[in-house]
Formats: sequence, structure tokens, C-alpha cells
Amino acid sequence: MGRYEEVHGRSLADPNGFWGEAAEAIHWEKRWDKVLDDSNPPFTRWFTGGVLNTCYNALDRHVENGRADQAALIYDSPVTDTVKRFTYRELREVTARFAGALAAQGVGKGDRVIIYMPMVPEAAIAMLACARLGAVHSVVFGGFAANELATRIDDAKPKAIVSASCGIEVDRVIPYKPLLDAAIELSSHKPEHCLILQRPMERATMVAGRDLDMAEAVDAAAPHDCVPVAATDPLYILYTSGTTGEPKGIVRDNGGHAVALEWSMKNIYDVDPGETYWAASDVGWVVGHSYIVYAPLFHGCSSILYEGKPVGTPDPGAFWRVISEHGCSTMFTAPTAFRAIRQQDPSGEHIAKYDLSKFRTLFLAGERCDPDTLHWAEEQLKVPVIDHWWQTETGWPIAANCLGIERLPIKPGSPTRAVPGWDVRVVDQSAKEVPRGTIGAIVCKLPLPPGMSPTLWNADARYKKAYLEEFPGYYKTADAGFIDEDGYISVMSRTDDIINVAGHRLSTGAMEEVLAAHPDVAECAVIGVHDQLKGQLPVGFLVLNAGVERGHGEIVDEVVGMVRKNIGPVAAFKIATVVKRLPKTRSGKILRGTMRAIADGEDHKVPATIDDPAVLGEIAESLKGIGYPKGA
Repeated sequence: MGRYEEVHGRSLADPNGFWGEAAEAIHWEKRWDKVLDDSNPPFTRWFTGGVLNTCYNALDRHVENGRADQAALIYDSPVTDTVKRFTYRELREVTARFAGALAAQGVGKGDRVIIYMPMVPEAAIAMLACARLGAVHSVVFGGFAANELATRIDDAKPKAIVSASCGIEVDRVIPYKPLLDAAIELSSHKPEHCLILQRPMERATMVAGRDLDMAEAVDAAAPHDCVPVAATDPLYILYTSGTTGEPKGIVRDNGGHAVALEWSMKNIYDVDPGETYWAASDVGWVVGHSYIVYAPLFHGCSSILYEGKPVGTPDPGAFWRVISEHGCSTMFTAPTAFRAIRQQDPSGEHIAKYDLSKFRTLFLAGERCDPDTLHWAEEQLKVPVIDHWWQTETGWPIAANCLGIERLPIKPGSPTRAVPGWDVRVVDQSAKEVPRGTIGAIVCKLPLPPGMSPTLWNADARYKKAYLEEFPGYYKTADAGFIDEDGYISVMSRTDDIINVAGHRLSTGAMEEVLAAHPDVAECAVIGVHDQLKGQLPVGFLVLNAGVERGHGEIVDEVVGMVRKNIGPVAAFKIATVVKRLPKTRSGKILRGTMRAIADGEDHKVPATIDDPAVLGEIAESLKGIGYPKGA
């Protein structure tokens, strides 16, 4: 039995002992009464009776234990040409003062604070300051439309909102304050105060009696001590889009969250205290919460907060510059970022300009990583490229190659095996396990490990219905895939991306994997469109590498032949079109459901998370060119 098998087996056989030992790495004001509390099934709570403070574990204990002068947060902003480092001591000081400023406005334990910010240090500081007070933060992605922000204000009912005058994109400044003012106007709940970061690129107009200048408020505040909270108290609410159109408030607790994330830094990512770690994401997403702000600081690392893009700030070498300048050992980003870099720099010329000698591992997550992107990254960077899989709800990885336990062989297209604590199964529609290698619904057997969202904000019944009812005894991931004979998990698509072609259940992800292997294709998507004869038919969308001048028809013919050869005629893959770009969320997920609705002529709502709504018009035009929607 290998080391991984031993650790994973113990985590399932003895969760109390396993996670009780892991919890020793966290500072507790009062130890727990019970590690795993499943007295209220199907809900699970961790470390009941335990008392701690998340901010203390992220900052104060490191200041007290020899890391005071080590960099805690490195802010790198190519869009403002700024690099600023905060030592653990400096970050604790400004966080304590920020907590004092919030407390001066009446924010206390259990109160909610919405944070609507760009990628600036103040966003992370505001999160840590809320944790310091025992207040519950809810970060809303900066630049979200006013009505989307308003629904979150009404659900969370914040006492205060922390925001900024503007965000900065590659070629434009986005004023935030008018969006915030409009959201407050739309919402029935009115926050008592707003703390506004005035950025020099765009000064915000302040509302007298409600709005405070953040810098002035923090400078005038007295530092605030850490407030102890119960392990089961909420740390944050993170809203994710719900199928009903109402956002779901994913709740994260303090105790299980701290234990799971601290454990993950060494055991999954193989990062040691003192090293520089970079999650190239946004604090508005779960990756930013877990792996920009909390996990690296729990573990005593230096964490990079990057205000920029993978390309265009200023070129496709942006990521390599950051890794080189800050001596980054481990990076975590989305496959879509690498596809963007590859499209602009397919031969990797920009990589050769930088010293990446300290860089040893790249982790990818956020959507399925096609083998072609993984191979390209491996060839260019000459380091292991680790695909891993998790969700907003889980807060940390479900499946990964746990490098700090045992480095397992990489199988391109698979995020490797279940992380200790997670019991992953594949079942059919009646919740029966399917044979190895058979596609089905991926589920996780209860009880779920620490770090997993214990419920939705003020919506226990909705949590049960969304995640626990369809497959009794399991958490429904809503992802589809299979587990092979070696226990490797392959996440092929969301369950609604499994298409039914003449009675055959086929994965669009498997088809995308074939398309992505074409040398001229930088990025692709496959959707299932309605067909009267076969039920559904696959349609492919291809984004080509920069500089490709061959005829599009020739490339389409080639990819159709590749799918026929690799998957077979059963796929009925005959239609593909070349597009300039794919519609995506700001976190990089391709909006396949919206594309399908356009192709089928269905009414559809433009998702609030979309990066650029104009892309949907381009997709609609390309679909018209190949005859969709039918009969239009």
C-alpha cells in the first residue's frame, strides 16, 4: 500500500482522529468538544465547542512566532504599475486598524459586511478585518451589475459595505461607486455605512452621512483585537448563481475552514512556510478566498495578489514576469488563462525571457483541463502541471495529485484521485454505483470533510434540496464523469453537458478534448443542440491560435474527422464553426448553457458573471451562419 492509499484510507475510516490531528496546526482559544458532529443529519458540523479566530491564525500568530518581517502579501498591479509588499507585522497592523474602523461604525460579531472591491490589498485587508471582528464578510466580484449586487445586499443584510471608487481593466477604468449607489437604491435593505477607497484614477462622489473615506477612517481608528468565535460560526458568505435565478449564499465556517486549508497547503500543494505562493484568481471567487487570502497566510507563506490579466498587461509574458520577480514556487490558475497565453504565444517565446528557476509546480483548476493545454504547459515550463478539481461549495480540492503525500503518475484529462477526507463515487440516476470506466453522476459520500460549506445562508431547506436529496447519502456535485480501474477520477462536464445523441449518452468534454488536440486550435467548446431526429447533436466552436491563416473550412473538416476517429460515428459530430472568442464568466468558465439556449432559439438571460456581453452577439451570428436556430 502506498502512502496516498494509507492516508486516504485512514481519513475515511477514522475522520475524528485524522482531522483532530490536522487541527493541532491551528491555534485554538478553546479546544473542541467533538471533532465530527453528525447529530443533525444530513448536516455535518466540525469541531463543535471549539473557539478560535481566523485572523489570529492568518496574521497574529506568525508575528508572534518569528515571521513578523517576512512578506505576507505582495500586491503586483501592472495596470497601475505598482508593486507593494506587506510584512506580516504591517498586514496585522493595517488589518487591526481596519477592524477598528468597522467597529467604530457599529460592526460587530455576527454582523455582515459586503466587500465590493477590485484586486487591491484593501480587499484582502477588509476580509481579514471582518474575520478579526467575528463579522461575516460577503465579497461580491467588483464590477457586478447593480441589480446583482442589490440581490446580495437584500439577502445578506449588511451593516456596512466596503467598496472603491473604481476598478481598472486593461484599457479602461470602471467606476464602481455609481453601481454601488444604484444597488443600494434598488435594495430594500439599506446599509448604515459605506467605506470607500478613493483611487486616483476615478474619484467617487460621496453620500453625506453614509459614505466614509476609507483611508481617513482607518487612519483615525484604534487597532482592534481578535474576537474569539465558535468553530461553527460563519466566516463568510459567497454567492454563486442559482438555477432559479436567486443567488445561493454559500456559507463557510471558521473552524473546519481553517483546518482544511492549513492542511491542504503542504499535503496537496507541497508548499512550505516562507515560500511564495500565487493563486492567479480574484478575491471575488472562491479561489481568491481560499488561496489568495486564507490558506497561504494560515501556512505562513507569502501570497501574491495580482491586479492584471494573463495577456495584455502588457503581453503574454505577464505571468512569467510575476513568477520571476517574486520568486514564486507554486502557482494556481485556470486552464483558460493558459489557453489565452498559448493563443497569443504558441511557441512560448515570452517564457524564455524570464528566470523561472524557483518555480516548481503549476496547478490548474476552475474548469476541465484538456490534455492538450496540460501538455503545452508541461513542455513550455518544464515543471509538473497538476490538474485538480473542486467547487465553490467545497472550498478546497475534492480530487488532486497530493504532492505533499505521494506524487502519483499524471494521467492527462484526470485530476488524479480523491483528496483525503473525500469519498468520491460515480452513480446512475437511481443512486447506484456504476462500473469503473462508466460515465455517471459524480457524488461524494456523507459525511463531508471540514472546509465544505455546511449550509446556505438562511436556507437549510434549499441546501438539502440543491445538494443532498437527489442522491440520498451523497453530496451531488452536478458534475459528470467516471472513475477508472486505478481510482483516477475524470470530470468530463457538468451533468447538464452530457448530451443524448440517438439514445447514446455522450460527454461534450470528451469531444472538446479531441478538438483541443488540433494544432491550430487554441480553445474550443462543444454544446448539444436540439435535433428532431436524434434528440441532440453536438456543435463545436473553435478559437484558432494567433497567426493561423489556413482556410477555416479545411480546419473544420479536420476536427470533424478527428472526432469520428477518436470517439466514433456515434458522436454524430459534423458541425463546427470558427469564432474569434468564447463567452466566459469573469472567472474563466465558458457559458455553454447560454450558447445552447441561443442555438435552440430559447429565451435566455445574460449571466451577471459574463466577462463581455458583446461576445454573445458574435456567437449568435456564427450560429446563424451554420443554420441555428433551426427555422429562424
